[in-house]
Amino acid sequence: MKIITYNVNGIRAAINKGLLDWLKINNPDIVCFQEIKLAETELVAPLFEAMGFHCYWYPAQKRGYSGVAILSKIEPLKVVRGMGVSQYDDEGRVLRADFEHFSLFSTYFPSGSSGDERQGIKMKFLEDFFVYINKIKETLPNIIISGDVNICHQDIDIHNPKGNANSSGFLPEERAWVGRFLDNGYIDTFRYFNQNPHHYTWWSYRAGARAKNLGWRIDYHFASKALAPHLTSAAIYPELHFSDHCPVELCLF
Repeated sequence: MKIITYNVNGIRAAINKGLLDWLKINNPDIVCFQEIKLAETELVAPLFEAMGFHCYWYPAQKRGYSGVAILSKIEPLKVVRGMGVSQYDDEGRVLRADFEHFSLFSTYFPSGSSGDERQGIKMKFLEDFFVYINKIKETLPNIIISGDVNICHQDIDIHNPKGNANSSGFLPEERAWVGRFLDNGYIDTFRYFNQNPHHYTWWSYRAGARAKNLGWRIDYHFASKALAPHLTSAAIYPELHFSDHCPVELCLF
């Protein structure tokens, strides 16, 4: 099974840049999207349904903002929108699909880069999500959490760790949260297979950052440690420019 997570920074914009053609070639079983930025999902759903996907959308209430989706060629047993906290659910940040052998989350963690208020919301979300996912794990132990976490975990995950030491997305308390989360029973699946530097999933549009590969690895597939024997490969596709992010792949059996 192949799972793709991708912050598309606007689903219609990504489609116009060639997203559908790439999906046809890559042929994933499940796709998790973040930042769909579209409330009228019926405008694009037929394009994915024609490719054999069952489509589940969770847009934000604010138009042109946030929102997540799960597209699956395998029909889920159950789909749950939100995590039961209106502050986050109104922004369309967490979508869950239960399959026979695991539960999959498409998640879009808040960014704190716009200022102290949003950074405070981000830190509260991290704690609330930690409690939420621990409760879920009591009944659904096999979990895959895919999406844009908006945090680089280690120095190896960012092009300039010293220069960004005080930047939202690489703050000590954010990085510590990722470490605590992993210690709680999860695998960073890309690092499970690849410990090499210079693998990033997001690049600023400024100063030619992408051409210079001055990036951040902020998009992940986290998997329960119980799923480790079933993980077969992971990949990042930096050559794809449908967004300021790039797709991240996880394969398992």
